[in-house]
Amino acid sequence: QVQLVESGGGLVQAGGSLRLSCAASGNIFNTNVMSWYRQASGKQREFVARITRDGITNYSDSAKGRFTISRDNAKNTIYLQMNNLKPEDTAVYYCGSGFSVVAPSYWGRGTQVTVSS
Repeated sequence: QVQLVESGGGLVQAGGSLRLSCAASGNIFNTNVMSWYRQASGKQREFVARITRDGITNYSDSAKGRFTISRDNAKNTIYLQMNNLKPEDTAVYYCGSGFSVVAPSYWGRGTQVTVSS
């Protein structure tokens, strides 16, 4: 089992920045790959970014160039630095973890990000 707790969401104006954090506890074997997904109201959950334990990263097209995912293995924590935020980035952001790059096996409860225009 893995427990994931997100933090750092909030309300920000367009063009602003936020930094999300996700702290993992439990069986770290299942935190080899940690990811951020988001779900806007009325839409399906979508992939944002992922990072492996070795630091290999992948981003969605919408995140490339604006968002940066990073991790601190000693703290079992990942981060998502979001810059130049847009109203369309408004969503609940979820942290996920798993052993491989297949869809996460564990999810956090999410943190709300709202970007005003």
